Amino acid sequence: MLWLYLHFPHLLLDHIRRSREGTDALVIVEGSGQKVIQACPEARDQGVHAGMRLKTAISLVPELGMVRADHQQEARILEDQARWLYRYAAHIVLVPPDGLLAEIGSLQRLYGGLPAVWQTVEQALDERQLTAWPGIGHTPLAARLVARAGKGECTSDQGHIFRTLGRLPLLAAEFGVRTCTRLQRLGLNTLGEVFDLPAAELARRLSPETLAHVQKIQGARSDPQSPWQPPHHFRQQADFVQEIEQSQGLLFPLQRILSELEEDLCWRQQDTDSLLLVLHHRHEAPTRLRIRTSGPEHRSEAFLNLIRLRFEQQPLRAPVIALLLSVKRFLGREATAGQDLLGETQDLNEAWHTLMSRLQARLGENALKQLTPQADHRPERAWSASEIQRHSQPATTANNSLPRRPLWLLQGPQPLTEAPTVWFSGPERITGGWWDGQRVHRDYYIAQLHNGQLAWVFRDVRDGWFVHGWFG
Repeated sequence: MLWLYLHFPHLLLDHIRRSREGTDALVIVEGSGQKVIQACPEARDQGVHAGMRLKTAISLVPELGMVRADHQQEARILEDQARWLYRYAAHIVLVPPDGLLAEIGSLQRLYGGLPAVWQTVEQALDERQLTAWPGIGHTPLAARLVARAGKGECTSDQGHIFRTLGRLPLLAAEFGVRTCTRLQRLGLNTLGEVFDLPAAELARRLSPETLAHVQKIQGARSDPQSPWQPPHHFRQQADFVQEIEQSQGLLFPLQRILSELEEDLCWRQQDTDSLLLVLHHRHEAPTRLRIRTSGPEHRSEAFLNLIRLRFEQQPLRAPVIALLLSVKRFLGREATAGQDLLGETQDLNEAWHTLMSRLQARLGENALKQLTPQADHRPERAWSASEIQRHSQPATTANNSLPRRPLWLLQGPQPLTEAPTVWFSGPERITGGWWDGQRVHRDYYIAQLHNGQLAWVFRDVRDGWFVHGWFG
């Protein structure tokens, strides 16, 4: 087997920087807040480096941005990286706090060789603005050691990989401090010199655990890896160094997150109609915004437009320190057909839902109504106004066998004072209502009145003539 290991030396730092528009100096400090553990290029250019005391770093860069390391946050970010890597490789293992392992031996034929696999991963890392050190090995542990040492190369030559491993110092081989001291007392300083020791001698002089570690590197002992399975939801969070006071400042990180959501939906070949946007505040409860579309959607631009409209209707009630976008509802994708009236899309259904979603975001979810047919022959009771159905779509074909109906139906029949002058169609008899005490017995006609209006009129057997609607 062949394994690829990705070591992220600045995972939290890269995550924070991806959500910032500026290029100010930024560092990650340890939990106690006393020491710098990660520094961005702008900070390093001004003399700040990992391991430096925070007070010294601030004296060099007074406007230095700082973020405290959080193990739970790092674990969440590592899982985010595993999600996109899963699109390229099925067997993935999370190696907290800063590593991902993927089996790539079976992918070479799919991608057309190892260089193509390597290039695909490098391109994905570049698109996501992530710093990663890749390493390849015939065992998981070998790939990890090569990557963490920054010695990774695009090669599957086992001899070359073992020579690279052999040159690693003992600490880079991840032996414990006590084991390194004992090995150095034996005159051993590199991993290759440890490889040369007989297994029995290594176990006798050191420990069975040290022998097991060496054999896992070499592949002489099994090292099973449990594959990670992605959760069936999308979750992305953006954390801010400085509080965001205006909703306009949230659009930049949202655009990136929504682009990743679009990629995820396209990869799944699915859509969604519900997004949850959570805005975290420092001293107040989070703001939860449910973004709904009138139908299945996957385009990041459409989601961003709806969120922008919500921000216009609902300004921020407090500065935002982080935002979370979550999607748990996924829908099957429908095939596109037809041509949009405005020429923006080939999908009539998509155009319809886009229009409904925008109107609801602007006016409110309950502001729009749609006509819904009812099982009643009486025209005034044959329809009702109801909420927009999120999966409804406009009719694309008309049934010419149905009788003509006016676009303007009156709230109720109005008495007709004068008889029509011209008759065009009819009679169409409608009778019913005996079950609720509102019985009707009518003969409907399309007729022209004396003033030239085209009307839908009927004659009631008891009360005479009435007009019930107008044609345009």
